[in-house]
Amino acid sequence: MDNALIILLILQNESVRERTSGKLEMAGHEVILASDSVEAVNFLRSHQADLVLTEVDIGDVDGWRLSRLIRSGILASSKDLPILLVTENHCERIAETTARMFDINKVISYQELDLVVDVVGQVVADQGNFNKPLDILVIEDTEDTANLVQRMLKHKFNIDIAYDGVSGIKAFRQKTYDIVLLDIMMPGMSGDEVLDVIIELNPKQVVIAMTAHGTIDLAELMLVKGAADYIQKPFKAEQLRKVCDIAAKREDFIVSNEQFAAKTQELKNEQQKYYSLSKTHYRILDSLSSIVIEVTAKGRILFLNNAWYKCTGFMVSESIGKLFTDFIQDSSFLLKHNIEESFSQLLCGKRQHDQIEVKLIKNDGGYFWCEINLNPYFDENGKIVGISGTIDDISVRKKAEQRLKHVALHDTLTGIHNRYYFDNELKNVASIATRTGIYHSLIYLDLDHFKIINDSQGHHQGDLVLKEIARLLSERTRASDTLCRIGGDEFAILLTNTSVEDAEKVALEICQTIADSSFKFAEQVYKVSCSIGISVIDGKAISSEIYLQQADIAMFAAKEQGRNRVHLFTEDDNVTEELKQSFEWAQKLQKALLEDNILLHFQPIIDVKTREIEYYEALVRLQVDGKVILPGEFIPSLEKAEDMTLLDRHVIGKALHLMKTYPALTKVAINLSAQAFGDDRLLAFIEEKLNQYSIEPSRVIFELTESASLSNLTGTQRMVNRLNELGCGFSIDDFGTGFSTFSYLKQIPAESVKIDGSFVKDMLKDPTDAALVKAIHETAQALNKKTVAEFVENEQTLMKLSELGVHYAQGYHISKPMDIKGLEDSRTQLNPAVVKVC
Repeated sequence: MDNALIILLILQNESVRERTSGKLEMAGHEVILASDSVEAVNFLRSHQADLVLTEVDIGDVDGWRLSRLIRSGILASSKDLPILLVTENHCERIAETTARMFDINKVISYQELDLVVDVVGQVVADQGNFNKPLDILVIEDTEDTANLVQRMLKHKFNIDIAYDGVSGIKAFRQKTYDIVLLDIMMPGMSGDEVLDVIIELNPKQVVIAMTAHGTIDLAELMLVKGAADYIQKPFKAEQLRKVCDIAAKREDFIVSNEQFAAKTQELKNEQQKYYSLSKTHYRILDSLSSIVIEVTAKGRILFLNNAWYKCTGFMVSESIGKLFTDFIQDSSFLLKHNIEESFSQLLCGKRQHDQIEVKLIKNDGGYFWCEINLNPYFDENGKIVGISGTIDDISVRKKAEQRLKHVALHDTLTGIHNRYYFDNELKNVASIATRTGIYHSLIYLDLDHFKIINDSQGHHQGDLVLKEIARLLSERTRASDTLCRIGGDEFAILLTNTSVEDAEKVALEICQTIADSSFKFAEQVYKVSCSIGISVIDGKAISSEIYLQQADIAMFAAKEQGRNRVHLFTEDDNVTEELKQSFEWAQKLQKALLEDNILLHFQPIIDVKTREIEYYEALVRLQVDGKVILPGEFIPSLEKAEDMTLLDRHVIGKALHLMKTYPALTKVAINLSAQAFGDDRLLAFIEEKLNQYSIEPSRVIFELTESASLSNLTGTQRMVNRLNELGCGFSIDDFGTGFSTFSYLKQIPAESVKIDGSFVKDMLKDPTDAALVKAIHETAQALNKKTVAEFVENEQTLMKLSELGVHYAQGYHISKPMDIKGLEDSRTQLNPAVVKVC
């Protein structure tokens, strides 16, 4: 044939190569076969080819780089010969654009090889237009500007010039242009009028508006009308070329996106088909990832799938016929006789299913935790003849449970035991003292002036000091003693079987050791001391908490006596004058409460995803002698005086009254004290106020801190259940302060958990805090509880919380607490960049 070509065919798959070669040869072409880039380059070094058809993966030199090698002109074949590239999958326009960058004539898929003869003919026919410069129409009334544009672009584009709008439209009708450069300000027919006509003729036409200094607004109008871009006069050659290059690629981007979207939808459709098919066989496919086992009525293994070998290392063939109990580790919490009992219950028909957790031994001497689901299986006569089941490796879950248990019982900062563990141990020791009459001692330690380090050097430096203090205390306690971190800078040590005299010696040694120690971090040296209170656990107190209260009082007495000393609590101990004044202050506060000098401020809590306000938290303030006092100043005194129930009632009553008066308070969270859950009449009071102010209970959420709830867990559970029955919500406040347990979340029927702000505010720079926020959220999520993050002080923290899936957030970044006046005009108080105001 006259148009026969010498075609170099580079395909690694032999069958595809032979099939494609056959089609081309039948069309009269001469085909040179190459299986990889080495053979191809060797041929092209000394032989001529009229066309190269290659795939991407062809060995050391891929198809892209082979094309660059050909275009370099160093081979015997012409550098301008047509090149076709075959790919597995591609988006057509992306492929075309990439091909132009590598001077490849066309990219096709493997499916298109069936039409290879037609494709080759088309490529050869279009060779004259390959990489042809783009055509640009310049519509510019100023001749100097038009000539300048031509000089700047003529090396890369074909330029036609029209000096007015009418001529420009005429030229546009007569020829297809890739780009139109359109002056906005022209006499006669203006630029925007010309644009209207061009876009009407070709809605996809790429138009670049050229604007002078004073016509930026008009340029914006041009973009709205359909222009792709604009450039401001006077412009440099580099600027103009860049704008034209971007415009030239605009259609590539648009079409590529459309094609990519189409392919994505195609993949989704295929995925849906696959999902429908896989759902039908779900149970079968799922079981294949587990060990499938059958045992006889005597407990001998009858069948195992290959997952047995993968999990245990024992060959299936060697395990068949052995007793299943031979593979159970004796130290498992379910011993072999428990398994045998389970088998017996299943075989006799008393159980239809059983699930157990055991440790299975591995061939290498190790073991792994597994969950076994067992069911009896029947013969053709309906008789139970054995047991079948699945075995799943739950080692990861068990490790996670162990980690959570450790977190639940240990302080996350220092690694020593936490308050929850301490309270339980104190109860145990007090109970032993009551039964045996043996005395024990409790040391309560508080660092002196530690707040100065936190305030002046930051919490990070303070945390380092606390960790060192914990290390020193650990070194000076016996294995039988219990060391715990009770609060921020407070520690407690339970000394079992220890006399008062010996406890005082230990306490004095601790005081001296801490006072003599220096703590150096990042060139900063810190000296601290401590005050210690001691109480005797003699078994005579009505509750274990009494001993802690006594040690606490003794510790305060030590501080009042000058700090850096030890004080022993005795029944006739005289409270210092300053402590007396503290109680007098509590009495003043009680009077102020009775006179209703309570203010409530409200801080919005937003939905992290929608940024809409979900509800408000009521925050109490006290007004005494014309001064507004924050909770931190008066709450501790009220707690010591055990008068928090009075404050609880005032806050509840005022909050519900304000909800009735101000409709903006659609939903409000009210904080309760730990003492509230010991007030048997509080629920009746809440119900009375709800009815009095006609407030739907679902609009009210009651909050209690985790430490407060743990101090009276039984009372908390009872009260929360009754509140839920009433229709009110309940939330756990300040969760994760390090002195509680994740497991108690299961015991409290709370709707939401508020993550302690001390973790949230530093989560972006402290991986530990970030991990704790994530752990608390995931634990709450697993228990179907919402999470609320407080102390959100910047947008980055809010975005991170959104990534973790935290539901709600509050903090100064969103809004500071507002009084009622501020609430009425909340638009001036809220951060408009954060909160979506409906």
